[in-house]
Amino acid sequence: MQPSDVLPLYDRVSPDWARTRSRTLFEKRWLDRMLGLAPRARGARRVLDLGCGTGTPIARYLTERGARVTGVDGAASMVEAFAAALPDAEAVHADMRGLDLGETFDAVLAWNSFFHLDAADQRAMFDVFARHCGPRAALMFTSGHMAGTAIGEVAGEPVFHASLDPDEYRALLDAAGFEVVSYVAEDPDCAGHTVWLARHRAA
Repeated sequence: MQPSDVLPLYDRVSPDWARTRSRTLFEKRWLDRMLGLAPRARGARRVLDLGCGTGTPIARYLTERGARVTGVDGAASMVEAFAAALPDAEAVHADMRGLDLGETFDAVLAWNSFFHLDAADQRAMFDVFARHCGPRAALMFTSGHMAGTAIGEVAGEPVFHASLDPDEYRALLDAAGFEVVSYVAEDPDCAGHTVWLARHRAA
């Protein structure tokens, strides 16, 4: 299993993934924190969901909370399911690596997606994050809790994961213009996810 296998895998197993994906919304507390941190100058908060999957339950919850969500996924079948589930949201079929939508958002989210990239691509993503963040925008992503690679499972098939060291994530965030608001390794209240929440310093 290589990083290049991840998007074809998700494209292939999208129906099985959607059927087995937890609907308990164990992420709710973190999603609420992200929305609370995101600025709201006028109208609805705009959220960029990188690796959006089918949109359920996360993008659906954000939409129910009044956010305008743009979902991006490199797996075409995931984007199709996202568009069907959330017809009022924008769905974009694109690889997050090197993404440039030409617009900024109040929050950027990469939940259980960013960690499928290899180390070099993860380092390059911090410019992508910054490019899509408006002034004081929130950024939230999940990672591993220590440097290394691992093979997980999705829909009964192996899938690649990687993580940098937490100190390197801190340095990359700082260099890209972000301040860390909260970091919890293997959060027991969030199904063991390691979560980063940061805010863009740009005025």
